[in-house]
Amino acid sequence: MRKSQAGFTLIEIMVVVVILGILAALVVPQVMSRPDQAKVTAAQNDIRAIGAALDMYKLDNHNYPSTQQGLEALVSKPSGNPPAKNWNKDGYLKRLPIDPWGNPYQYLAPGTKSAFDLYSLGADGKQGGSDLNADIGNWDL
Repeated sequence: MRKSQAGFTLIEIMVVVVILGILAALVVPQVMSRPDQAKVTAAQNDIRAIGAALDMYKLDNHNYPSTQQGLEALVSKPSGNPPAKNWNKDGYLKRLPIDPWGNPYQYLAPGTKSAFDLYSLGADGKQGGSDLNADIGNWDL
């Protein structure tokens, strides 16, 4: 005589697969939208960090770097006006980050919205836009 074998029937397995498929259909779209939100958050954090480095630069040199000197003034000693007489020999940043979409951060000093404008052009890399294409700037933080 054979002993009865314990296991799942084909119908039980199919029911589980259908349930998992329904759950995946509901959850995957929610999870897939998160990378875009993560990029926006990463850009905001970069802008905060670069802004803090700019503030340190100003404490040492009494001015923010000019638009012409740019953010490079945080990595290597700038030339031109205003002069960086007390520039920190170690710099203010090890390297300039790029935004999560692969574009450089934009810098304008004096800014139109604050002492300096520091911003990312968003996902589309163009001025303006909405949602993920919107500019992300220090004036929003």
